[in-house]
Amino acid sequence: MAIYNLGSINIDLLYQVPHLPVPGETLAAQSYAQGLGGKGANMSVAAARAAARVLHIGAVGADGRWAVERLLEYGVDTKHIAEIPGVTGHAIISVDEMGENSIILWAGANALIGTDQIGRALTEANTGDTLMMQNETTGQLDAARMASKLGLKVVYAAAPFDANAVRPLLPFIDLLVLNQIEANQLEAEIGQSLKDLEISDIIVTLGGDGCRWYANSNGQVSNFDAVKVEAIDTTGAGDTFTGYVVAALDRGMGMEQAIGLASQAGALMVTRLGTADVIPDLKEVQDAKRG
Repeated sequence: MAIYNLGSINIDLLYQVPHLPVPGETLAAQSYAQGLGGKGANMSVAAARAAARVLHIGAVGADGRWAVERLLEYGVDTKHIAEIPGVTGHAIISVDEMGENSIILWAGANALIGTDQIGRALTEANTGDTLMMQNETTGQLDAARMASKLGLKVVYAAAPFDANAVRPLLPFIDLLVLNQIEANQLEAEIGQSLKDLEISDIIVTLGGDGCRWYANSNGQVSNFDAVKVEAIDTTGAGDTFTGYVVAALDRGMGMEQAIGLASQAGALMVTRLGTADVIPDLKEVQDAKRG
């Protein structure tokens, strides 16, 4: 099977700071690095490193050619990434000494992905393949409609949360992944609890407290503990978790097993400084899980 990921590609500008800046404060960074990022790119790399076949649907400017090459090096199929006029999306990330972060995003090319481009990519998909999406690009609703007609499983990570983007997608989603804040926002927006939604599976990530799985097809709710580690950077941990869950399901694992593997991957991720470039591969995750 294969995973088609309609996702953002960002150039991450990462700064380590003694604390997150407050309004009006000028703060000297302790270190600086540039790397590959974006929720979409992170999830593609995570799924590829979890041994899935991943095809990324996205866009960059000429300044992002290196990012496409980096995705290819990490095992992601890049033939559906367009180079368009303008600049590649980027993120300015500050990480404090407790591992917490503050992020400023500029969408750039991520906001210029066309429906035709998405359609050309999905016409290659087979029934049973997966479409994965986030909220850092254009075209999610069109993609979800196409995927549903083609018999693909639709996975949606509802971040950054936007109620106007999420609501029309709900009828097409098979697996919804969101954090506790996003879950609260969604329930307030639609006036329903997650367990009452007509979505087969919903995973709510709870940070250091693990995650909760709503198996709405049978009405069960299961809680999973987090793997305890010393965090130095939480950036990209949720994306790593999601990519690993989707890859594991694509490879035929059950949800409980997929969540266990993804939790270990997310735990390893927060012990590393960076985003897509430091996502652990399957062997590292399995070794850590056995250890």
